[in-house]
This record gives sequence, structure tokens and C-alpha cells, in this order.
Amino acid sequence: MSTHTPMMQQYLALKAEHPDKLVLYRMGDFYELFFDDARRAAKLLDITLTARGTSDGAPIPMAGVPFHALDGYLSRLVRAGITVAIVEQIGVPGLSKG
Repeated sequence: MSTHTPMMQQYLALKAEHPDKLVLYRMGDFYELFFDDARRAAKLLDITLTARGTSDGAPIPMAGVPFHALDGYLSRLVRAGITVAIVEQIGVPGLSKG
């Protein structure tokens, strides 16, 4: 994990603790999902799949939803039987490096 940013290291550690859940990680004004969670959420929610950074030289799949729209997306996931873990941002936005 040492080749990842501190943010991604934290995400991967949290995902390892909750492998059966979609992990929505708060980054500023968005909740982001990465790797397989991003692929799955993009398909379930019909949202854009993009990339952020790299892992082992390959782009890291990423999808996200605006924080103000989270409730609507959560209700869709719950109705689909998906369990979600929500990770809130701690600290002052803009001062933390991700």
C-alpha cells in the first residue's frame, strides 16, 4: 500500500475492514468509490466511471456522487439490497492532502 497516497491507504484499510460493503468516502463535496466499488456503483446508479491516480501502474477506477444528493443514491442502493459504509471527512477541507 505504500505506493498509494495517504488518502488511498486509508480507503484501502477501511475497505479491508468492510469487504462486503460499498464504501463511500467523503472527499470535499463528493462521496467517492474506488476499484470494484466504483464499477459496481456506476452500474447500479447509472453514474460516470472515471479514474483517480494509479495502482500498480493502472488507473484506479473511481465514481462519485455529490454530497447534497447522497440520500437519493443511498435509497436506491438500499432498495437494491446493497449494504453501504459511509466514511466522513475529518479535518479542514483544502488543508488535507489526498
